[in-house]
Amino acid sequence: MRLIEEISSLKDEEERDREVKLEEERETMLQSYSIGAGFPFPKKLVVGYALTSKKTKSFLQPKLEALARNKGILFVRINLNSPLADQGPFDVLLHKLSGKEWHLVLEDYRQRYPDVTVLDPPDAIQHVYNRQYMLQHVADLNLSNSYGKVGVPKQLVFEKDPSSIPEAVIKAGLMLPLVAKPLFAYGSAKSHELSLAFDQRSLLKLEPPLVLQEFVNHGGVMFKVFVVGETIEVVRRFSLPDVCRRELTNNPGVFRFPRVSSAAASADEADLDPVVAELPPRPLLEKLARELRRRLGLRLFNLDILREHGTRDRFFVIDINYFPGYGKMPGYEHIFTDFLLSLVRNKYKKHLADSC
Repeated sequence: MRLIEEISSLKDEEERDREVKLEEERETMLQSYSIGAGFPFPKKLVVGYALTSKKTKSFLQPKLEALARNKGILFVRINLNSPLADQGPFDVLLHKLSGKEWHLVLEDYRQRYPDVTVLDPPDAIQHVYNRQYMLQHVADLNLSNSYGKVGVPKQLVFEKDPSSIPEAVIKAGLMLPLVAKPLFAYGSAKSHELSLAFDQRSLLKLEPPLVLQEFVNHGGVMFKVFVVGETIEVVRRFSLPDVCRRELTNNPGVFRFPRVSSAAASADEADLDPVVAELPPRPLLEKLARELRRRLGLRLFNLDILREHGTRDRFFVIDINYFPGYGKMPGYEHIFTDFLLSLVRNKYKKHLADSC
């Protein structure tokens, strides 16, 4: 009997030793991620990227590539003239291309290599390329808490026949001035241009397909909320000035503007009215970003947000952009490389959990 008890005790001790050793191995592997060593075996985190030349120049700045190398991350340009399946293998596919053919290429690669992370899925990106639906998730949220209220401006969509615009605007109760934006938010620089229509007659000069949004006075300052996974960063940008009622009668016509948010200078260092310059409450932005990540299925996007002039807690989302100009976000190289490593770390944790 005593012999049996001793054998049983030895087995229990061996089992405990085995579990301790296994836990130590797991911890060692996870630590190798946290210091940027990539996978637990000698291998870099390989990120294949398919970007336009303009996006490549603005995003893959030397400071990002240098930091990425130090953290064990290697950026590799995807050759669009060769089959994607013959390239790599890639751990992450980072892209900002559109078109059905490219979507099929990505889906084929994902089927072949199910562990690859695609940033972001093409179907999810489509949500923010059409301004008719872009802001619907924000409107559905109807986000309101002790920190403030987030909504969207009233808007109408016109796909053709500009002659119908004035009557439709009156019927819908939209207030002048109105911001006109191209319906589709991709394809060229023109897709980000906007016009400001001050009177009913000028509405006939607009060129569908387009979206008309009520203009919100906001003190001439816009907040760009960059989202990178679970991280958010906010910067101030100068925007269009407020419009008073007198200007509506004295300035008939349509005024056209380039892409305001990218052409405007940063307002972070400007001497602004504190009420105008105050950033939106972080808890409000974090909840908004978290809900939109889930609803849109995107991890790389930004929000253009206005605070209604004369208020402290009423905000409007006027645009959502996929894979925005992160190169203009302070410290983006640290945020982005940490984000890439977190993808691998979380995937490895999942593999460990599935194997237990």
